[in-house]
Amino acid sequence: MHDLLASLHDETYKFAILLVIPLIRTSNFDLTMKAIAVRPGTPNSVHERDIPMPTLEIIPDGKGILVKVLKVGVDATDREINDALYGNPPPGDDYLVLGHESFGVVQAVGPNVRSVKPGDYVTATVRRPGGSIYDQIGTYDMTSEETYYERGINLLHGYLTEYFVDHENYIVRVPKGLKHLHVLMEPMSCAAKAIQQAYEAQRRMKVWSPKRAFVLGAGQIGLLSTLVLRLKGLEVFTLARAKGPHLKSSIVEGMEATYVSTSETTLEELAKKVGKADLIIDATGSSSIAFNAMEALGHNGVLVWTSITGGKHVTEVRSDKINIEWVLGNKLLVGSVNANREHFESGIKDMAVGEVMYPSVLEKILTNPVDGLSNYKEMMRLLVEDNSALKVYVNVADE
Repeated sequence: MHDLLASLHDETYKFAILLVIPLIRTSNFDLTMKAIAVRPGTPNSVHERDIPMPTLEIIPDGKGILVKVLKVGVDATDREINDALYGNPPPGDDYLVLGHESFGVVQAVGPNVRSVKPGDYVTATVRRPGGSIYDQIGTYDMTSEETYYERGINLLHGYLTEYFVDHENYIVRVPKGLKHLHVLMEPMSCAAKAIQQAYEAQRRMKVWSPKRAFVLGAGQIGLLSTLVLRLKGLEVFTLARAKGPHLKSSIVEGMEATYVSTSETTLEELAKKVGKADLIIDATGSSSIAFNAMEALGHNGVLVWTSITGGKHVTEVRSDKINIEWVLGNKLLVGSVNANREHFESGIKDMAVGEVMYPSVLEKILTNPVDGLSNYKEMMRLLVEDNSALKVYVNVADE
């Protein structure tokens, strides 16, 4: 059936097919679609498989949205899930569909949907609510429960497939003018949240006006954090190992920030040269760098950790020095993971402003397209072997 849908160019016929999907599902006809999945707990188990085609009827209140997947971004999270470092399948399944960075076009909506219509470009949030009070008020990214639900990561299937259905609450419209940035919406939401959390936490200071920021890591989160901070007017230093000039340094400089190669200037040396930071965003994926950053933070400053480190690395820190400086300096450490709808929306707004302020810069992040779900082996190869692959994404389908 997915081949039939793809072959229909007349929107009337395509819509008719979508309307009869629920009827087909209740008959003896097996309606399936392609997906890329892993068997959680089994290293290097990524594979292509057929899974059931979703329908609007799975959302009970008439607020379901059927999305045709156009592109899906993949990152270190997908690689680590394939390495069996974490991730669990949904109850009743022995597989987990990968992909948490979605971009698609609405195909059909339930009768009570008001925020989008067929033909709109959309992305979708990743985490879904559990039972805590934080989950119930829409801040499901701040759940107090040990068990969390994330599409493509833990207990919920992801977006690396041909279609998905989700509730209106979790579908975020993407302006047509930003469709060329497609899979950057999800990582942008994480950057937006990390910085928003820093400012929210620093309300404790009554008056807090940061001037200088260090961004550790020049991957997608680091670069997008650089954008958000520049739009806030901060002097930003973005640090990574590689010596410039190269793509990452050109993106940083294109946003009027300063690129610093830690191969030439260490974080400690930078802090001595320009002064300690009021705000530090760690997006390196290295726990040792995350801890070392504690010594580069200034008085009344905030350090935000966004890195997910699933390994067993052990590092030494100068704990006495850090302890006394942090207590006497009223410093703060904040952990930030995932994002909710509010962060997606604010991130999209920042991307729109960023496109005006720094034209054509963000698009440079999208470095490595992979055509078609069937090329999942190349997708994984890029994630594992190609250190120059800044953003890998799969072109799942044309519009």
